[in-house]
Amino acid sequence: MISVVIADDQTMVRQSFRAVLAAQDDIRVLGEAANGVEAIARCAELRPDVVLMDVRMPELDGLAAARHILAGPGGATRVLMLTTFDADEYVFGALQAGASGFLLKDAPLDDLVTAVRVVSAGNSLFAPSVTRKLIGEFAARGERDVAGARAKIDRLTDRETEVLRLVGRGLSNTEIAETLVIAEQTAKTHVSRVFGKLGVRDRAQAVVAAYEARLVVPGQ
Repeated sequence: MISVVIADDQTMVRQSFRAVLAAQDDIRVLGEAANGVEAIARCAELRPDVVLMDVRMPELDGLAAARHILAGPGGATRVLMLTTFDADEYVFGALQAGASGFLLKDAPLDDLVTAVRVVSAGNSLFAPSVTRKLIGEFAARGERDVAGARAKIDRLTDRETEVLRLVGRGLSNTEIAETLVIAEQTAKTHVSRVFGKLGVRDRAQAVVAAYEARLVVPGQ
């Protein structure tokens, strides 16, 4: 059972999300929060698997609340950011905060359910428009910071570097295993080792590392 806390300053939004998620057999809504301060308190008390976090909230915004929650002990709760905006500062702020996903509120409600399941399973999910913005940002960076990013990649073996390249291209563990002709468990082990060596939390941050080191080039 996937446990969820919904943090949004609009009551109707919270109620709508609760109704959709509570109707799923594998999802349980533990509580709600109307601002970032309440979100932190609810997550500390209830320890949900996933918190749906609105970016813009009073008292404390969602990005600041996400940083606080993800920096806490255990780190079991995953953050799925929700917003009506897809401005660059929110996308990169969410990544920097350690969010596992970023979904626009105008997405179909079925996408929300899928996102909760994907994020709770330890994977990452970003709306297509958000992905395009991420790719555009990396394309615009040129060679800035590439040397530092490549220094981190040097910690990896040749096989782990190839695995990171495939993660950067968006492949799942199953697809990585098929591409490299290895067992899926072996692929999963390689991915875990890559995360550990690079000090990244999940696939979203691993994708960033792959782009920064130019293992993956936008458009190719």
